[in-house]
Amino acid sequence: MPYKEKEIKKLFYTIGEVAEMFDLEVSHIRFWTNEFTTLKPSKNNKGNRLYTGEDIEKLKKIHELVKVQGYTLKGARAKLKEEKKVVKSNEPLIKSLQKIRKSLLEVHSKLETAEKKR
Repeated sequence: MPYKEKEIKKLFYTIGEVAEMFDLEVSHIRFWTNEFTTLKPSKNNKGNRLYTGEDIEKLKKIHELVKVQGYTLKGARAKLKEEKKVVKSNEPLIKSLQKIRKSLLEVHSKLETAEKKR
């Protein structure tokens, strides 16, 4: 059951919309939300879960690990924790690359402006 790639356009998605994206039952999404503490959907006044684009990205990872790669829930939690550590250890590099990217975009913008003036 492959994930149906859908462009994230809204700020919040209902649990039904999220379940449809992943071709899963609502109860399955609710279960994963309870099992994975990194998923923290907000709730409206009625108590309905509202998922953000960030939550959906996390669900993509969980879906990939559990449904595609066959991890157990415990194994998927361990893998996500491991990936988080790798990202944290790479933070200085990521920040440095972001600064370089910003500088390159500024140079590109200046070159475009100069090109238009010709």
